[in-house]
Amino acid sequence: MNETRKLAAFSAGLRFKDLPEEAVRKAKLCLLDYVANVYGSLALDAVTSVASLIRSLGEAGKVTAIASGFKTSLPMAAYWNGITAEAIEAQDGLRFGGNHACSAVIPAVLAFGESRGLGGKEILEAVVVGYEVANRISASVHPLHTLSGFLPTGTCGTFGAAAAAAKLMGLDAGGVLHALGNAGYVAPLSMAEQLMEGCTVKIVQGGQAAMSGIMATCLAGAGITGDPRVIEGSDLKGGFAQITLRGDAKPERITDGLGEQYTILDVYFKPYTACRHTHGAAQATLDLVRKGPIPPGDIDAIEVFTYNMAVVATGKGRTAADSFVTAQFSIPHVVAACLLDREMGPAQLTERRIAEASLIELSKKVTVKPDEAFNKVYPDKTSSRVEITLKDGEKRISQVDIPKGDPRDPMSVEDIHHKVVRFAGNRDPKRIARLVDIVRDMEAIGDIKEFVEAI
Repeated sequence: MNETRKLAAFSAGLRFKDLPEEAVRKAKLCLLDYVANVYGSLALDAVTSVASLIRSLGEAGKVTAIASGFKTSLPMAAYWNGITAEAIEAQDGLRFGGNHACSAVIPAVLAFGESRGLGGKEILEAVVVGYEVANRISASVHPLHTLSGFLPTGTCGTFGAAAAAAKLMGLDAGGVLHALGNAGYVAPLSMAEQLMEGCTVKIVQGGQAAMSGIMATCLAGAGITGDPRVIEGSDLKGGFAQITLRGDAKPERITDGLGEQYTILDVYFKPYTACRHTHGAAQATLDLVRKGPIPPGDIDAIEVFTYNMAVVATGKGRTAADSFVTAQFSIPHVVAACLLDREMGPAQLTERRIAEASLIELSKKVTVKPDEAFNKVYPDKTSSRVEITLKDGEKRISQVDIPKGDPRDPMSVEDIHHKVVRFAGNRDPKRIARLVDIVRDMEAIGDIKEFVEAI
């Protein structure tokens, strides 16, 4: 019991000087990867439409709506920054929690940090705190939380954003406790059904969590109190873990190794703009096309064998009427795009590209099937095997057991630099190189505005 209090005490007590070097290094990579997601998301019409909407609201403010050319209020900046972290579906994630702390925590940290003129050390502290809180809460309810109808990026991410903002505000353990309690009250529902239906409102979950987390903390700073047992609950059965699960939580995952084992080190990065469950198939397909040409007209059938969760979450096909959200969660779309374009990035999700007949027709040749051997090793391994049968009977086969970006096959700073370049469109490579330099030396920055304005 008292998991909420323990998280609050940890969050308030964490100091940059006490962080392991590898946790600091990973936090820097998360910040650099965030930049790639922002650039890539701006390729989507839906995202630029939201930018126009936010501008039209006319909210005055001094906080940067990152990479968009305007400033707005603190809550709306966090909202926008979260949308651009989330929309392209290339954000980092935690396999053990099914969540993407990046989409809520970093937008809240950058907006709040800029509003207070804070420096790099404070930013890195807050990122680690926010990831730790969001990841540990999501791990405690995974996978039942998602199976109960919720997306933990929005729900658990709100707690992470609140803890990170509380760290930046300098609240003591009691203040953080109220920020977490408030966060549980204002957290969004983040309905998984909206994602499964391909509804484009899915892209706002990170922004909603970031904005809600900041408001929860500001309320705590103003003396508004929240439930000190908001996560674990009481006999009234009203705690977060009690009302968002069809089953029992694993509260020990919240506190085991807290302050000694940092969950940010378990975070994976995504080379591709699609749900992580599609990445094994994407990587296997790209391995095949790099070994030799596979003309689409020569293909008779494509079979993808994977684990049950991937089949359920991403095994469905798509039509011209479907949204980019459906495409992000469709192995048939991802495999077809990799075959045709030899890439799975922002361009493969634009509204124009996903409607093209050649892509849709090739995706219809893809069938996704469960493999019992892969089910037995899941979740330790997220294996996928792609088998392409050509019209002359030849088979091309490739299998990936641990997709690139997993901590066991990590993306380096050079890999993420390359991802930023891939997603950056026509942006100046020198500007991107400067961003990389800023991130490498983040703890030396006196004001995070230097980083924000360089994006």
